[in-house]
Amino acid sequence: MEKNIKPNIIVNGITYLRIPVKTQVVQPSDKPEVLIPQYASHLYQPGDIIFISEKVVSVTQGRSIPTRQIKVGLLASILWKHVTKSPYGVGLRNPYSMQCAIDECGKTRILFAAFVGALGKLLGRKGDFYRIAGPQASGIDAPNTSPVEGFESNVSLGPKDPDQVAENIKKATGLETAVVDINDLGGVVLGATREIDRDLIPLILKDNPLGQGNELTPFGIIRKVS
Repeated sequence: MEKNIKPNIIVNGITYLRIPVKTQVVQPSDKPEVLIPQYASHLYQPGDIIFISEKVVSVTQGRSIPTRQIKVGLLASILWKHVTKSPYGVGLRNPYSMQCAIDECGKTRILFAAFVGALGKLLGRKGDFYRIAGPQASGIDAPNTSPVEGFESNVSLGPKDPDQVAENIKKATGLETAVVDINDLGGVVLGATREIDRDLIPLILKDNPLGQGNELTPFGIIRKVS
């Protein structure tokens, strides 16, 4: 595993094994419910949990968009420069990702978010822009932030209907599934099957066992050990 991450983690007195699964570079033509059994059917066991990166789900949904396909408008050209730099990443502080946010959320919502965000800055608050713009905007990753060959210059949008994606994977594997956005600063469950504890999964994955580089481990397995 990368970064010397230990395979086991203890959460609330219970030990969990995390098993990252290495694959090919995932393409838009791939389907998670096909890919996971293909690479991991010999690994998972009854009672395991599948977790899959939201970025990979976005790729399979055609929501990883090359910048050459994005036409940056005047509003995006103005707004991106006023987005506060974040320790979580570039986000919308890029004209291409800002244009995608406008396309996803609409001009009215983004303009209102920008207005509220500006007021918030005057009052010493941070994060108002993203709170108003919503998860569709906050889930966008700027170009040149992906280390995966062939996707370096793409803008990555958040996945569509992640709950249904998780259900489709469960039908294919028989296992509870979570679509997760995990990085070195923390994480969140974006979609999951009904039996998943959405608060527990981020704790089990808090050290980001899939890694942030080009490990080509788009999904993994969680197994309760003791």
